[in-house]
Amino acid sequence: MALDWLEGELRRLSDLDLLRGRRTVRPLADNRCEVDGQRCRNFASNDYLNLASDSRVLDAAQRALSEGGAGATASALICGRTIWHERLEQTLAEFEQTDAAVLFPTGFAANLGAIAALASSADVVFCDRLNHASLVDGCRLSDAKFRVYRHDRLDVLERELRKARTEADSSPAGGSQTNDGKQATRLWIVTDSVFSMDGDLAPLPELCDLAERFNAELIVDEAHATGVFGVNGRGVCELSGTESRVAVRIGTLSKAVGCLGGFVACSPTLREWLWNSARTQMFSTALPPSVCAAATQSLLIIREEPQRRARLLALSQRLVDRLRSRGLAVPASVAGPIVPVPVGDAQATVTAAAQLLDAGFLVGAIRPPTVPHQTSRLRVCVSAAFEESDIDDLAEAIGCCVVE
Repeated sequence: MALDWLEGELRRLSDLDLLRGRRTVRPLADNRCEVDGQRCRNFASNDYLNLASDSRVLDAAQRALSEGGAGATASALICGRTIWHERLEQTLAEFEQTDAAVLFPTGFAANLGAIAALASSADVVFCDRLNHASLVDGCRLSDAKFRVYRHDRLDVLERELRKARTEADSSPAGGSQTNDGKQATRLWIVTDSVFSMDGDLAPLPELCDLAERFNAELIVDEAHATGVFGVNGRGVCELSGTESRVAVRIGTLSKAVGCLGGFVACSPTLREWLWNSARTQMFSTALPPSVCAAATQSLLIIREEPQRRARLLALSQRLVDRLRSRGLAVPASVAGPIVPVPVGDAQATVTAAAQLLDAGFLVGAIRPPTVPHQTSRLRVCVSAAFEESDIDDLAEAIGCCVVE
């Protein structure tokens, strides 16, 4: 067969403890679940605010399901944009304090589509090395010149921005559109606001300073920050006071919001551009109306119940403190509900996760290529659903199965 080579590649992944398996997970209330029939506490879920199973969110979805059907039946551009989609976009704009918002079928699609629609082959994009795959793929899909930087080495980014700006300003276009209509060079800095495998925050004020200094545009994905950070839950841009300085803010509805989908919070001008040029939005069937109704309700709860994120952050800090008290090297930069526990070896990480599952805790075992070689780790995701006793039990269990 033409694909016989795949068996050999799969064996290679298995030998390296990098082969991913499949299991059946049955969600239960309050971030509990059953994994292949075993009941456990779910510390792998991104349902940070415990909204995915909230009765108000479920009721909103059920009403829209009975009125709007199971699916949108077409792309939003054709006939898939219903009253529920319109309400969600309006709610998002109000929540994010922007004039408009554009929906995408997933957060991955929002990143991929928005970046590819904005950056061109004449541009240069600077992508953090720890960005989510969707941001990396969006930068590559744009066909712009691709540069990688580290948010802990902004001196290097500054040097590369200076070089790129000098080259752009010395070109015949001089930073504007050429007479023959060709696009002049633009510079883009692309970053997550919360890095999903390390749990640390991007230095947004410093990135904004660099963007303004070198006439670049900053794109920020708030996927793991929406609902979690900031006085009103708008994310790290709000927390750091940089909302007005960020050119493009992208978010997801599948984590703290507890639903599905992605969005760009934007101006009417950017909305119209994405509506007419973001291929992942134009050529995808729109979100089901029931999902839009659920997300709308969830955003209202996030706005009205700030105690959820206060509880989440307190529980997250409790876990960090308990793990460090047991001698585990939790990075000092961890700032929220994503708590990595370094292990290093892939096999040891898989073994530790299996031991935790046996003890009744579902925790992610993160291995290459998701993270660099020899940096495998347990990735704990805290939820506001848990009690302090759940946090203490998990810390004790991790301390027993991870040997420094």
